[in-house]
Amino acid sequence: MTAKGRNFAFAAVIALASLVARPAAAQESGIEVGTVAPDAAVETLDGKAASLRSLVGEKPVLIEFWATWCGVCKELEPAIEAAQAKYGNRVNFVGVAVSANQSAERVRRYTALHLKGFTHFYDRRGNAVEAYDVPATSYIVILGRDGKVAYSGLGAKQAIDAALAKVLE
Repeated sequence: MTAKGRNFAFAAVIALASLVARPAAAQESGIEVGTVAPDAAVETLDGKAASLRSLVGEKPVLIEFWATWCGVCKELEPAIEAAQAKYGNRVNFVGVAVSANQSAERVRRYTALHLKGFTHFYDRRGNAVEAYDVPATSYIVILGRDGKVAYSGLGAKQAIDAALAKVLE
């Protein structure tokens, strides 16, 4: 694991530990609401180069930074799946699997059963984590059609439905 990966893993453990004590609210940390979403080089789950920015523009985008080992991410799944069922094709749902303590193969196996209908990426080098200032896994960023950050939040209890309704107005 690279130094960047170890640092992210350590930060994720600390951030996740703090979530046990209280649910997080939107915009406590991470990329600032109102800023233009940065591009980040990621990979498809079959190892092809991809760009997060390529999904911006036609419709709003929900991006979840997650990991197969993240318990908080698993708690968040029903809310994300409910939002996906409600908003269907009006929103791009994107999962960015962080590389800390997991492989692209492990992510492929997990996504074969969970988070179906998402566009999935693997952040092997931490480019997206760095560009979006991701504080920990279970971090969600919602982008409007204009490519600006409309919402960011962390933890199992987030205002996903309200944030998506607002960007779809």
